[in-house]
Amino acid sequence: MKLTSLRLISKDIKTTVEFYEQIMGATARWYTEDFAELSADSITIAIGSTRTMQMFSEGLTEFTGTKSIIIEFMVKNVDQEYERIKEIASEIIQEPTTMPWGNRSLLFCDPDGNMINFFTPVSVEAMQKFS
Repeated sequence: MKLTSLRLISKDIKTTVEFYEQIMGATARWYTEDFAELSADSITIAIGSTRTMQMFSEGLTEFTGTKSIIIEFMVKNVDQEYERIKEIASEIIQEPTTMPWGNRSLLFCDPDGNMINFFTPVSVEAMQKFS
């Protein structure tokens, strides 16, 4: 089994795609007006409008962000990223903080309320884990 992408469902796909283009520094590839993908080194973020869910089932029509999943991106310097992200994100949950497991983390939300963590390994153990 291979995890190939993470798909987000958005009520305002254009705003959400623009947001992810800004935070990832990537350009989205639009397949239809209801579906786009952004690719980075290790993951593809797919974004679909709520209309795409009707193709799976007519009962799948209500969507809001979740606080039970965190989308995580390892970055070179989370403190530098914070200066950039605070101008883009409408909700910062946690400014850069060193966590007990050795990562310095910045937690914020996308336009649909999904949580995103930018982190930088700072302890010896965390740096070894990701090297």
